[in-house]
Amino acid sequence: MNKISTKLAAYFTIAVFIMEGLLMLYLHDNIIDARIQEEFQSILSRGNSHRDVLEDRYSNTTLHHIALMESKTETEVVITDKNHQVIISSKKLTKGMRELINDSPRSLPREGRVIEANWKDMNYLATVTAFEKDGNAGYVYMFKSATPLRNLISKLNGHFLLAGIMSLIILACIHILLSKILTRPLIRMKQATEELSKGNFEVKLPHLGKDELGELAASIKTLANDLETIQHDRSEFLATISHELRTPLTYVLGYTNVALREEISESERKEYLTIIQEESKTIVTLIENLFELAKIDKNNFSIQLEEIQLSPYFQKIIKKITPAFKSEGMNLILSIKDSFSFHADPIRLEQIIMNLLDNSLKYSKAGSTTTVLVRQHVTGKMALTIIDQGIGISAEELPQVFNRLYRVEKSRSREFGGSGLGLSIVKELVEAHGGNISMKSEPNKGTSITIII
Repeated sequence: MNKISTKLAAYFTIAVFIMEGLLMLYLHDNIIDARIQEEFQSILSRGNSHRDVLEDRYSNTTLHHIALMESKTETEVVITDKNHQVIISSKKLTKGMRELINDSPRSLPREGRVIEANWKDMNYLATVTAFEKDGNAGYVYMFKSATPLRNLISKLNGHFLLAGIMSLIILACIHILLSKILTRPLIRMKQATEELSKGNFEVKLPHLGKDELGELAASIKTLANDLETIQHDRSEFLATISHELRTPLTYVLGYTNVALREEISESERKEYLTIIQEESKTIVTLIENLFELAKIDKNNFSIQLEEIQLSPYFQKIIKKITPAFKSEGMNLILSIKDSFSFHADPIRLEQIIMNLLDNSLKYSKAGSTTTVLVRQHVTGKMALTIIDQGIGISAEELPQVFNRLYRVEKSRSREFGGSGLGLSIVKELVEAHGGNISMKSEPNKGTSITIII
């Protein structure tokens, strides 16, 4: 009973039934009122017609003619003098009719008046019209039984009740049908989400147009694709992490066993210990990068924006890393086009710059030049471009370089000590600043990375 189709059908049926009930009640009252007024107007018109005849030609013959004519109809006529004394009537008067005649008003408008309108309780409907001609004055009373009117209204009530019941049944059927049509896509979407929860991402949903249901179906399809991608990336990530850790750990374990042998010389032992030290550093760097990404994912770090003076800030960073470039026989140039201040987290921005320059240092050859170009973007933001003359990246691999643990030319990356996490961290930190990062590269020609913050 808690299904949405049942609820929709119930709500729609109740709402429409209330609206239809009010409309039918309004229509019922208006039809009955119109019929009653029509009945009164008919009686009053007949009385006025008799008045006109009496005023035109008052005589006993005329009086008898009027009484005779009304005796053949459903109405009754009573003609009295101005003192309400009965002159003639079409039928015998009842006690109620005499009381109405005696209690009728003395002064009347020309068109006459209804003197008994209680059709629900009284036996008669009654009107009175005054006439006066050549000293002959009196009143024309018209009476009509209220029973036919009550029967008619009773029939109308029965018809309206039957129409209401039929309308309710038809409305309920229509709303149940429509609600099932409307909720069928929702049920299919529910089934699709259940499949997603079981790990089945191959869900198929019908095309439902561009309405809200269509947008919901498209969102579920997108969710299924995203979940499939996340699951695939997670599996690949775990496999890659296992591989990345296994390789240096294998080196550490293997060379440790070799270094423990008593028969090797001290020079060989020192060489093996150096390899163990380098591989241990690789493991530590990889784990530190993973912790950094974990903090970013969980938002366990915050960007503390400060106003930074451009020239002193970048000169300090370049001065710190220049010795590393010189030791490898490379040149590092800082070019500042404009002098201005900007807002950023100085610690996180330094981490970004150091990561990018470290990549340039690893993947460039001796004698090459790396340029750090800083300028003011047309939007007023700070634009940083780092251009190196390193090994470069192919166009096919360029879109993937910011993915976690993705490494270009993996064998060469291992040779240069890359873990595949540096650029991922850089991208996350840039986006945390509300900025964006882009890269251009050609194999054997170098790479250009631009950051706008």
